[in-house]
Amino acid sequence: MRVAFIGTGSMGSLLIEAFLRSGALLPQSICASNRSQSKTKLLAQRHPGLHVVRSNVEAVQGSKIIFLCVKPLDFSKVIAEITDALDEKQIIVSITSPVEVGILEQLTPAKVAKIVPSITHSVHSGSSLCIYGKRIRPEDRLLLEQLMSSISTPFTLKETETRIASDIASCGPAFMAYMLQLWAESAEELTGISREDALKLGSQMLLGTGKLLTEGGFTTNQLIDRVSVPGGVTAQGLAVLESGLRGVFDRLIEATHRKYDEDLSKLHTLFGPLSSTKNP
Repeated sequence: MRVAFIGTGSMGSLLIEAFLRSGALLPQSICASNRSQSKTKLLAQRHPGLHVVRSNVEAVQGSKIIFLCVKPLDFSKVIAEITDALDEKQIIVSITSPVEVGILEQLTPAKVAKIVPSITHSVHSGSSLCIYGKRIRPEDRLLLEQLMSSISTPFTLKETETRIASDIASCGPAFMAYMLQLWAESAEELTGISREDALKLGSQMLLGTGKLLTEGGFTTNQLIDRVSVPGGVTAQGLAVLESGLRGVFDRLIEATHRKYDEDLSKLHTLFGPLSSTKNP
């Protein structure tokens, strides 16, 4: 099975590298195109056998699955370029959350899915967010989820839930890293522990906490109760977090959704009348 990647920027390259490390794909089964061929050539140098093609149309031809790893505002141009080379047996996968499945279904004869990845896939972890178009058959969904399972945990959701799910699964690593960074900076300033040691301890703590919540059978409330003793040190710290963090995530969600709505508005302008049709 040949798999194409149109766009080999940050996320396109990450996906290719992750699939190859997992063994789910071999270099010979991958073809890649990019506006700057230097990026795809570097991938081919690291993974002999990977096909570098000169155009997006060439990438599409003969590929069963085509991952579109381009910026949202580049979608209309790329789709217009490749549509005539697509057929109803191929599967287009958008990794960009604002681009709506229903619009892509109107613009191409191919089957359409949206799969929003995460940087965590580079270590074969995290959730991949899966939204399927009307033409996706059960066997297509199985094929896609088998592929994504090699580097992540596929999570199916409604397209209307894409933004909030992306906040958690895709933006979340940056949010958590930022909070850990602030914690380490305060620890160094107030106690003398090195920032490096504080970050190492915090990183291992995040890893273990994730395992407790996914593999250890704990709910968030159970974990809090297990660690926190009434009147103890953890309880004092939780009281500070309660007073300081309450409302922070409301503002975070409002900010990310506001930017998402701006992106949607720009895309609707690009796609014109098609933008009025949304996938349920």
